[in-house]
Amino acid sequence: MTITQLEYIVAVDAHRSFVAAANQCFVTQPTLSMQIQKLEAELGVRLFDRKKQPVVPTEIGQEVVEQAHKILAEHRRIKEIIADRKSEMAGHLRLGIIPTLAPYLLPLFLVKFLGDNPKVNVSVAELPTQEILRQLTSNLLDCGLMATPLHDPSIDETPLFYEPLVAYISDGSVLAAKTEIVPADIDVNELLLLTEGHCLRSQVVNLCDLKANCQPNLKLEYQTGSIETLKRLVEMNHGSTILPELSLIGLSATDLSRVRRFQHPAPTREISLVTHRSFVKKSLIEGFKQEIIRAVPTKMLVPQERAGLNL
Repeated sequence: MTITQLEYIVAVDAHRSFVAAANQCFVTQPTLSMQIQKLEAELGVRLFDRKKQPVVPTEIGQEVVEQAHKILAEHRRIKEIIADRKSEMAGHLRLGIIPTLAPYLLPLFLVKFLGDNPKVNVSVAELPTQEILRQLTSNLLDCGLMATPLHDPSIDETPLFYEPLVAYISDGSVLAAKTEIVPADIDVNELLLLTEGHCLRSQVVNLCDLKANCQPNLKLEYQTGSIETLKRLVEMNHGSTILPELSLIGLSATDLSRVRRFQHPAPTREISLVTHRSFVKKSLIEGFKQEIIRAVPTKMLVPQERAGLNL
């Protein structure tokens, strides 16, 4: 039994596919399959039911996979403990980040962070909140950047900054005549939302008091997970949407004229660096955190009196 074989079975369990697991492990599918077969022969049991699609672990295979997670975590801890004791900025950081944050925050700091820390490698995955939590628990990710609080006792949250939300309106919007707005001003019949599963959608639904039985009279219902798509629709003179402030970076003067800020206290989302309670790479994560704090606008670092937003 080898560490590599354990990494392979954990990858197959995570992806429920030998091909996807091989891609993650940077080996060919036949190589991965052969190593898992060798492990099964050594143990005298079948770890995966290959007749099912997607592939699933057998009952005993699930127990072995769970133990493999523990062994791999302890194996990684050896190097991590040494690096942390040396306060060395080195190693591989596996980051999950929500899609409504990634394209706006990462360009502000990631290239500089890697340039300043040549011994650090970072893998980034854009994922919804629940998938980041799942992968943190399964030790497939080291940390996540997302909106909090999460109300998960197995997760540690370190708030980094507080990002205001703004309205982005079309020229024909009922909000065009206002300089500042309150949530009650928003016409739900012209509001464009992200698809289900995005925490920003949940915040906007709460902000605008959109109840489950509310049936807006939408002329256009467009399902998208992209803030940029919502912005383009508004710019085509259709409706309005709610944006996080970092997404305004780089907008032209014309596009900025479509922004309407909320009266104090403005709705704000808390962005945190989250890790599982068993996380060890403390020196690496501290350097990562400080780079983000240096990159975001100073006004976002201090929590202001905020309108409540429930995730």
